[in-house]
Amino acid sequence: MPGRASYACNPAASRGRYHAERLGGARGPRSEFQRDRDRIIHSIAFRRLRHKTQVFVAPDGDHFRVRLTHSIEVAQIGRTIARALGLDEDLTEALCLAHDLGHPPFGHAGETGLEAAMQGSGGFDHNGHSLRILTRLERAYPDWPGLNLCWETLEGLAKHNGPVYAPGWAMEEVDAAFPLDLRHRASLEAQVAAVADDIAYDNHDIDDGLRAGLLDFEKVQAAPLVQEIWPGVRDRLAGVETRLLAAELVRTQIGAMVNDVISETRRRLKDQAVETQADVRAAPIALVGFSSEMATAEAGLKRFMYANLYHHPRQLEIAASCRQIVGGLFAAYREDPARLPLEWRQDAPVSQPDLNRHIADFIAGMTDRYAIERHRDLIGPIDLPDSF
Repeated sequence: MPGRASYACNPAASRGRYHAERLGGARGPRSEFQRDRDRIIHSIAFRRLRHKTQVFVAPDGDHFRVRLTHSIEVAQIGRTIARALGLDEDLTEALCLAHDLGHPPFGHAGETGLEAAMQGSGGFDHNGHSLRILTRLERAYPDWPGLNLCWETLEGLAKHNGPVYAPGWAMEEVDAAFPLDLRHRASLEAQVAAVADDIAYDNHDIDDGLRAGLLDFEKVQAAPLVQEIWPGVRDRLAGVETRLLAAELVRTQIGAMVNDVISETRRRLKDQAVETQADVRAAPIALVGFSSEMATAEAGLKRFMYANLYHHPRQLEIAASCRQIVGGLFAAYREDPARLPLEWRQDAPVSQPDLNRHIADFIAGMTDRYAIERHRDLIGPIDLPDSF
């Protein structure tokens, strides 16, 4: 196991937290990044992910992924890559676990619904909303709002997909209070979290799509990247039942992508002569990523998944219903804020755009099932699939 690399984030050299904390208490010998990870795991926002859509809305089967299980799988992949590269595993894991906290109910369909409702009030972006949750909305401590995470954790969440040149209002608010150096690249740990997210959903969505009957295994075998991996799996396990072959295909493909990222990242670090955190942030390119060959294959796999799963007619029909739920709830609360629960009604702003943003905060925190229940109570029932 490699030691800490010189370009890794070091919790002992963190830029600190926005709010000063009183020391004391027997809470174990943990680094600052370990504390961040643990605060995320113990948060209400993290627990709500167990009832938020990953691909399928309110699936009846216990074996489908939800945002919570997806985040845990991303963390496993991210930690594996971080360890191989000598990065801080705890920071990487914290970023992986928190990267989807800002997603509203119903995944991307719900986000589209909130974006439409929030036109004229600054819009809605799940990445900016993650920061809003962690710095303002989550209330677990008596001394300050949010979880008071380290600068490196907030910075990594803000720009794990690259520098941010035009932040939305939510991210802009956080950056104004605790500047996150948005125009420079994020840490390697944050870059690992981003690619681990891609690897997880590229592969696990295949598994869930097959389980739901929306993907055909014969077609999957011919998909970009899969067609390179499949023959070896098939020949190695001749005669094994299809269900186990599919699982082995997914595992093998994850391994191939992880190994490619590790190899390619080492090459880029060497080519760019990266030795310090400053070198990482000043780099002209992302330092963590796929090789050109793997990137091309992975992009092809994504196109296949959009055409055959994410944009499947049944999925599009369900997405339309989900947008209707979110839009209907927003309109109902906007028409009469007294419909909000007491704790949200008490804090509701009077002026705009603050009131709309407050309503969006409430809706974004809903789980799928709670949003469905509130729509039924306030507006009426809506058709959703009985099962997958």
